[in-house]
Amino acid sequence: MSVDKKTVAKIASLARIRVDEEQQEALTGELNQILGWIEQLSELDTEGVEPMTSVVEMNQPLREDVVNDGYYVDRVTKNAPESAHGFFAVPKVIE
Repeated sequence: MSVDKKTVAKIASLARIRVDEEQQEALTGELNQILGWIEQLSELDTEGVEPMTSVVEMNQPLREDVVNDGYYVDRVTKNAPESAHGFFAVPKVIE
């Protein structure tokens, strides 16, 4: 795949960034180079290779998933203009 100046202008438009004419020429070369590297990667045989999130095997420490109120309701509602029974009190809205 090859990128031309028109494609660079379209990408810039979609990304909502301004790219000058001279920058478009430089970006065309850079994007073509990046796409070349991606094509090289697609030539690799990755059959049987598990997806990784890190180069080092890591096990995440897990905790029991327990629902609670955080045990500090008073601190949470302390700055509220009004609270009642551990909840934020707000005016009733009816349309």
